[in-house]
Amino acid sequence: MYKRLPPLNSLKAFESAARFLSFTKAANELFVTQAAISHQIKILEDFLGVELFKRKNRALELTEFGKAYYVDITKILHRLVEATDKLLSLKSDKHLTISVPQTFGIQWLVPRLSEFNKLHPDIEVRLKGVDQDEGLLSQDIDIAIYYGRGNWDNLQVDRLVEEKLLVLAAPKLLAEKPIHDYQDLKHHTLLHIHTRDNWQYMADYLPCDELNIQQGPIFSHTFMALQAAIHAQGVVLANRILAQQELDNGNLALVFDTNLRDPKSFYVVNHLDNSSDERIIAFRTWIIQTMNQEENK
Repeated sequence: MYKRLPPLNSLKAFESAARFLSFTKAANELFVTQAAISHQIKILEDFLGVELFKRKNRALELTEFGKAYYVDITKILHRLVEATDKLLSLKSDKHLTISVPQTFGIQWLVPRLSEFNKLHPDIEVRLKGVDQDEGLLSQDIDIAIYYGRGNWDNLQVDRLVEEKLLVLAAPKLLAEKPIHDYQDLKHHTLLHIHTRDNWQYMADYLPCDELNIQQGPIFSHTFMALQAAIHAQGVVLANRILAQQELDNGNLALVFDTNLRDPKSFYVVNHLDNSSDERIIAFRTWIIQTMNQEENK
């Protein structure tokens, strides 16, 4: 059956030339030479065994065969374009672009992402790390993880888990300068993330009035502050979700336990008009269930 099909390039050349009634305009549209268009038309006419055009001086007319063939071919080519666009659309729908704070991606999501991939092998995940923890959700992002207080308008928002702030330090540092009670913090460098607010929050909670909150470096990312702590450069405060991997690996140790809740939490968010998207539902369901299972262990 396929041996009776004419070459696609010849059909494209014929459709364009018939629409413009001009080999020159068809050549410009298809980015080829006029001679190439003429050659493709000749191939098609030889294949069909009929003339498709009448060449009169500088004018170009369709023959009766050409007119009938043009009507049918146009419909078929349009359907081919529609079928191709549909396939490309289906292919693009498999992509899921996820925006995450870099530390959350490094410490929590990436180590567990293979679990989501096993459950949904048909969804291609594109992970985008962002510097800021929260902000405007751009249209090129399907779903995101925000770290904040949850007060974002025009988004579907679900808190993943509420966590405590942990006081952490490297075992090496604690061996050299032990911390037996809150007052011992005064003899250590404090490591800050973004601002000095959390250490002030902790100092008010303990209470530890003599703790100098104004000393110690400020890091733009949690993973930087965690690395500084791992290298025994000071004591850090961190959300358990971000610090658990370093605790499990023995790189950091819990200095002392408190019930002080992190004023911020991690949330999964997406645009309201995408709430019924199956890819988004799949990821949202997986991350909420995974967080709940780990929290209840």
